[in-house]
Amino acid sequence: MEPKSFPTYQLFLLGLCRIAEPVALTSPLPYAYDLMIYLLVDGDNNNNGNSNPTRSAAAFYAGIFVAAFSLAETLTAFWWGYLSDRIGRKPVLLLGCAGTILSLFVLGFAQSLWTAILGRALGGALNGNVGVVQTMVGEMVGWEGFEARAYAVIPFFFSIGCTIGPALGGLLAQQAGGEGVWGSLLRRFPYLLPNLACAGMVLLTMVLAWCALEETHPECRRGVVVGRQKQQQQQQQQPPDQDESSPLLTQSSNSTLNCPFTASAKPSATPGNAPTSLWNLNRNVKMLISAVCLLSAHTVTYIQLLPIFLRTPRDPAVPPYSPGGVGGLDMSLSTVGLVMGLNGTVGLAIQLLFPVCTEYFGLRRTLLVATYLHPLAYFSLPYLPFLPAHGGWRSAGLWVWLVARNVLSSFTYPALLLFIKRGTPDPLILGRVNGLVTSAGAACRTFSPALAGLLQSVGEHAHCSALAWWGSGVIAVLAAVQTWFVRLEDESVVSGEDVADGEGEGEGC
Repeated sequence: MEPKSFPTYQLFLLGLCRIAEPVALTSPLPYAYDLMIYLLVDGDNNNNGNSNPTRSAAAFYAGIFVAAFSLAETLTAFWWGYLSDRIGRKPVLLLGCAGTILSLFVLGFAQSLWTAILGRALGGALNGNVGVVQTMVGEMVGWEGFEARAYAVIPFFFSIGCTIGPALGGLLAQQAGGEGVWGSLLRRFPYLLPNLACAGMVLLTMVLAWCALEETHPECRRGVVVGRQKQQQQQQQQPPDQDESSPLLTQSSNSTLNCPFTASAKPSATPGNAPTSLWNLNRNVKMLISAVCLLSAHTVTYIQLLPIFLRTPRDPAVPPYSPGGVGGLDMSLSTVGLVMGLNGTVGLAIQLLFPVCTEYFGLRRTLLVATYLHPLAYFSLPYLPFLPAHGGWRSAGLWVWLVARNVLSSFTYPALLLFIKRGTPDPLILGRVNGLVTSAGAACRTFSPALAGLLQSVGEHAHCSALAWWGSGVIAVLAAVQTWFVRLEDESVVSGEDVADGEGEGEGC
């Protein structure tokens, strides 16, 4: 049944909460290498920071530092989703924001290498917002006509977080701070300020969510509705001669409204109403989760390899049109920063086109076209230096490629989430399913950068600069081939053998 209006305000609050994870994930990236050098030389970056052993160790530990977030998220995201199925979405969302703030404080005050890595790991382990937000979007929008618009909102806010995080990290790290107590504190903890700024932003979103965000868990919402109905009935049945000291609400109605922590708000444990087990997920949903894993794997390698490609000079040891590539575009560091910033802005604008394309072409066709064109994007980029350097041909080619790649990425991920939501057989396990999606995707984001880095090193030694991009292309090819074995339908039922998604009852799942 079509709802009265699109839940703009609630989705806006949810999007603000979604920003927490990318901010915590990306804000340390600009200074990760410098932080490792600082900690390896006991806080003195000037004594022996130029020594090769220190820089080699810093590069190694910076890799561990960056990967710790995704690794911890891999191990815990499913359990956050499971907890949200038990106690409700909103409490877990608020706990995730609080965990993010704690991790930022640990990292900001870190004075040893392993304390910094611990703070990074806490950020991934205590932040269960990713899967919970995806679940709340699905439960918030009960009509399929609104789904594409709703699922385009969250990636939009994710991109904002990925833009704000590095900006805060790069601009606020190693600030002198002036004189006095504040200046002394920043000199002792030179990487505290960006973490404080990020923590303050997350705290603000946490307060807004606490005050105004509504619970979306089907059973918890039902408990609230029942409580309100009982309250109205009791008020109607009150004797007319009550005095001013009589309570307006009885204890029983109050206890019903304490969702999601009361027994009335929890899913029924009776055999007929028991939630479906994850072991009973149909093959189609499992294949869709695998598709998210493959997408996460080649997307993170793209993020890792693109700055390297833009900075790398031409390889003089190969012919001008070598099939293995001739190097990169040899841009300055400032130009690379400008390109990456503009690319993020372009990505934000493109994400708003997702509901338009799905309405015109259909969700299935949009997903298939984006998936099939992904390999072509990766296999073509290494040959961009073949374009003439004069006349702006290379710059034009680069921006055409970046826009096309943004379109493919921005359309694939929300489409996969929509099909997973529609294929989940029981709305009461949607949190666990999205937690599983988050854990599996984080696992791929943990290990695929190491593979991409290995291919990049081998390619540089073998004078084959395209090798790492070919690796990303192979992963994208696997994702395209996998779609041959997945049933994708634009209707509310994903496959004839699967269970319907249950939206007709107005539960929001």
